[in-house]
Amino acid sequence: MKRSAKFTSLAMALCLSLPAFGISLNEAKNELDSVKQQGQVGETPTGYLDVVDSDGRAREIVDAINEARRQEYTRIAQKHDIPVTQVETVAGEKAIEKTPSGQFVLIEGQWVKK
Repeated sequence: MKRSAKFTSLAMALCLSLPAFGISLNEAKNELDSVKQQGQVGETPTGYLDVVDSDGRAREIVDAINEARRQEYTRIAQKHDIPVTQVETVAGEKAIEKTPSGQFVLIEGQWVKK
């Protein structure tokens, strides 16, 4: 009986904590362009997104996309036997370069509308 009670408690705890996991990567990808165009999210020189002006789900979107980027940067770094920071820096430069005008990028610690 004790084992059943522990299992039930664990299952309930997991169910209650599911919203804390945020949104799925696919949901984040689908919403990314919109939050970037609205000025809520911008690219940084570190290769990751950050929140410019938090509104709605911006933080959840940033967290989901950044986790996927972190995994990909790690994979690339391991494949080429280079530091992850090197991959992050190159990715950040490319992301800032590719950012369309009207969207935000982080330059020398300041958000700048490109």
